[in-house]
Amino acid sequence: MSSSLPVKPASASGQSTSSSTSINSSQNRSWWRRLWLLALFVALGATTATVTWLKPETHSLDYAVCSANRTIYTVDSALPNVQCIVVHDTLISDTGDLGDVTLRWRDQWWSEIPLAGVIHLPWPFNFLEPSLRVINIQPDSIVVPGMTDAHAHMLQYGFKMNLNLEDCTSIDEVLSHLKAYVISHPDILGDPTRWIEGMGWDQNKWTGAQYPHADDFDREPLLRGRRISLARIDVHASWVSNRVLQLMAPLPEDIDGGLIIRDEHGKPTGIFVDNAMDLIPSQPFSKARAMEYFTRATSDALAVGLTSVHDAFSVPEEIHFYKKLSETHKLPLRLYLMGSVNSDDYWGSQIPRLIQHGFGGRLTVRSVKLFTDGALGSFGAALLEPYSDNPSTSGIMRVQPEVPAKLVREFSIDGWQVNIHCIGDRANHVVLDIYEDILANASFSIDALRPRIEHAQVLTLDDIKRTGKLGVIPSVQPTHATSDMWYAEDRLGPKRILGAYAYRTLLNASPNRVLPLGSDFPVEGINPLLGFYAAVSRLSVKGDSPHGSGGWYPSERLTRAEALKGMTFDAAYASFSEDILGSLSIGKKADFVVLDRDIMTVPMEDILGAKVTATVIDGEVEYGNL
Repeated sequence: MSSSLPVKPASASGQSTSSSTSINSSQNRSWWRRLWLLALFVALGATTATVTWLKPETHSLDYAVCSANRTIYTVDSALPNVQCIVVHDTLISDTGDLGDVTLRWRDQWWSEIPLAGVIHLPWPFNFLEPSLRVINIQPDSIVVPGMTDAHAHMLQYGFKMNLNLEDCTSIDEVLSHLKAYVISHPDILGDPTRWIEGMGWDQNKWTGAQYPHADDFDREPLLRGRRISLARIDVHASWVSNRVLQLMAPLPEDIDGGLIIRDEHGKPTGIFVDNAMDLIPSQPFSKARAMEYFTRATSDALAVGLTSVHDAFSVPEEIHFYKKLSETHKLPLRLYLMGSVNSDDYWGSQIPRLIQHGFGGRLTVRSVKLFTDGALGSFGAALLEPYSDNPSTSGIMRVQPEVPAKLVREFSIDGWQVNIHCIGDRANHVVLDIYEDILANASFSIDALRPRIEHAQVLTLDDIKRTGKLGVIPSVQPTHATSDMWYAEDRLGPKRILGAYAYRTLLNASPNRVLPLGSDFPVEGINPLLGFYAAVSRLSVKGDSPHGSGGWYPSERLTRAEALKGMTFDAAYASFSEDILGSLSIGKKADFVVLDRDIMTVPMEDILGAKVTATVIDGEVEYGNL
């Protein structure tokens, strides 16, 4: 083959006419050797598919998201802001400056290629080498870890959206909403035996702030005689029609842990508080309705940047619904369920224990939810002293202390995390006594149990210190503070209010500086930025408060970094998942959100204007686009 190469004529003696001839021949032979070697690798790649550098599309799932302004907030103290994150499969594989991550990605790519140390593709064939796909966000945009709501109710959210009464400012507005709802649903309009169920009314928004009455429904002819049951905004009281009262008769005189509101003649008014709500007939669990409610909840959650939700009240039927769904489909987001059964006896065997279960491992059930008291808005929060604006009551303890004491011990022995609803200072005090007794036993590890108090809303200052001393996790909802601030001090008085909604004080008391944030949606709005804004401003969405534009008890504000950590890393810690979630760190799940403005630096009043442009879970876009 070498004879076909162009060479200069030889001399008569057979020697080369110049020394350059041998050099050229050597170069030509080297060129041909490279060509043969390239052809060999082409053949190998075409026949065995082992030479992956001939198929750059096989690396198309790897990509980097970059910000020229380094506004990728990692919530990783070792590297809080970076220019880029690199996604490989479902994980974050690298973080740092674009040049550095590109170089490391290429080195990693070459390390996986057979004979990579022997040959590199020469120009012009190096175009076959894949390059890392880089996605640059807009200059004003930011990236944050996927946001978690540490206390919410998925199916209840879908239920509320079916007939939402939250914006009603009077009984007449409620009746108007109900009338419009009946007219728009022909199946209900034509059948007065069909139930009308809704949620969201709040008498504190009405003139006089008095509970409504069953007779109010009868003022509207279209509603008269119908079966109506409406849950209060906090789901700790229900308002029913006279037809429902007829179905419930006869009613007991008293209910342990609950209250049947009666008029001056002893006749029920249609208002049932806390445990008394269990007397109200309810529709049986329906998989079809559950799917409808779940679809609505997940769609709305992803649109506002939620990638994980701690569902704070999951009954066995709902858990089995989620379990079956996760085994046939990948859940749209991550769910951390708190199982709940209305029983004073141990019920751990009634719910499955699931860790990263189903397709994508997005379902976990390893915690339980217990209750102690009601809510402040319905005078159900259990206080150590009577309400300042209603001295006739100190609230409602829904259970006697020995019941949760027994259950906490049994669930802890069985390895369940225990999360207990506590609003009032009496309820919080009782539960801290229980946790303190449990943790005094050396066989129980605080890190293994990670006990939580859900809401931790009103505590004595001494009990706030005790949460930190014990290592109990207070799981709080900042929008509760800005929703309740208009009447909370009237309820509690000037002294008790100092230990209420005290997020800065709770965080400072925490030995690990952990304060998971949630919303309690649908009690509050589903958008996590509402909680972020409330935590850092202590203002209403209109920018005001009982203390003016400086915020309600502004000394209890969190910094923006603390608030972001509360809805990312701290929520992950509270669900035993800080090793895989909660920050944009190498090796963790590629869950992140792109916002169209920098909530960490924009003026306070601009935070709530931020929009989600992409919600990414396991490296896949679940909402919007990159």
